[in-house]
Amino acid sequence: MSCTTILVGKKVSYDGSTIIARNDDGGYDTKKLEIVLPENQPKKYKCTISHLEIELPDNPLKYSSCPNVNLKNGIWGAFGINSLNVGMSATETISTNPRVLGADPYVSLTEKTDDKEEIPGGIGEEDLVTITLPYIKSAREGVLRLGMLLEKYGTYESNGIAFSDENEIWWFESIGGHHWISKRVKDSEVVIMPNQFGLDNFDFNDAYTNMNENMCSKDLKEFMESNHIDCNINGTFNPRLAFGSNRDQDHIYNTPRAWYIARFLNPRKYTYDGDDAYFKPESSDIPWSIEPIKKISIEDIKYILSSHYQGTPYNPYSKSTSAGKYRSIGVPNTDDTGIVQIRSYVPDEIKGVIWVSMGGGVFTASIPQYINVSKFPSFLGETKEDVSTDYLFWVSRLIAALVDANYGKCVIFAERYQAEALNKSFKILHNTDLEFTKTKNLSLLENTNEKIAEELKTDSLKVLKRVLNIASDNMKTRFNRSDN
Repeated sequence: MSCTTILVGKKVSYDGSTIIARNDDGGYDTKKLEIVLPENQPKKYKCTISHLEIELPDNPLKYSSCPNVNLKNGIWGAFGINSLNVGMSATETISTNPRVLGADPYVSLTEKTDDKEEIPGGIGEEDLVTITLPYIKSAREGVLRLGMLLEKYGTYESNGIAFSDENEIWWFESIGGHHWISKRVKDSEVVIMPNQFGLDNFDFNDAYTNMNENMCSKDLKEFMESNHIDCNINGTFNPRLAFGSNRDQDHIYNTPRAWYIARFLNPRKYTYDGDDAYFKPESSDIPWSIEPIKKISIEDIKYILSSHYQGTPYNPYSKSTSAGKYRSIGVPNTDDTGIVQIRSYVPDEIKGVIWVSMGGGVFTASIPQYINVSKFPSFLGETKEDVSTDYLFWVSRLIAALVDANYGKCVIFAERYQAEALNKSFKILHNTDLEFTKTKNLSLLENTNEKIAEELKTDSLKVLKRVLNIASDNMKTRFNRSDN
């Protein structure tokens, strides 16, 4: 899946929380939010794509997920938080190179034929939240469990996954069919991840001893050496040069997104524009992580993940000759955006909050939901495949399509709508935090989720009506003489 991921260390988030966030750019898959109770978690899990069967532990935790509504291709949980306030994003599809895949090929399904039995494949994005998140008590445990699963079963694709708790964020990248590498995100930095192998520094000494900041497959260094995978020189080790790709497609599809996000986060440290720019949109060495010039807020993350090169010649809505040259961060087929926030300054019961938007990337509104509940509001949690304004996914998809087609006249209404959703959400969230801290009344959380969803539904239908009327006025059959 084509996606973009942002990871925000706790010292540079606006409130000291850890934040992991991701655009889930799919194939227009209808999505919903759900709570999976322990009794509903399978004991034996079967992968839809690879046909692999996995025995799962007997003690799952309750967790949230953002699955596909139609399960014909699998669950695709996207992101979630479990009842111990451990978060996970799954996944960022990343790139690799022929040296890696030649040495450790993907584990793909071999279908049954007349003379050959079926051989299941490995695990993939459709499975990862379901088989990992309910069984981990920390971000570090998430890395270790997923690493074990990857080594045991293999995978048929390359993925990057984030894990978070209130103290740490870890980034995990698969390498070939069975290998992996992981690094703790610095508390003072923000990680930038488009669809390419990300890690650009790693300490094998730490990974093979204390594992304070680095972890990997036990044989990763030997695997590299025996298969001549490392292309680094002068004794340094950059994992991106060993395991990643550097194709023309990366410079059009991936690196411009990293360039734009780095430009947003810290425009002072490097130059990003002009012939003598230190980093340009097609630079292949844009840092994996960067120290921002200010603390990063939820609205910053929403802006970044909805962005389309505003303020540059590459904005597809501009009249520049370079408009649309590069793949935007916010794209039409963003099925959902999940911002997973673990807050250390509130009681355990309300530490985990998910900010979610659905169906359309650039012009959708983001709202928070407490995860310590038994169910989510129907506007978010009961989405159906058929188009209906009863559900956020479809309302957002309709708003996005209409605003895009009538950008000049409609974008101001989308911007106001998005800002108002955040304004109301922060106020409601703040008041509920205060009241819950005093009363410890868990029913407040479900009621608050409902209130936030109802506010958004009302505002969404209002803006949908507004942009629909504008779009109708722009239809080709419009005649000005008497069509009032």
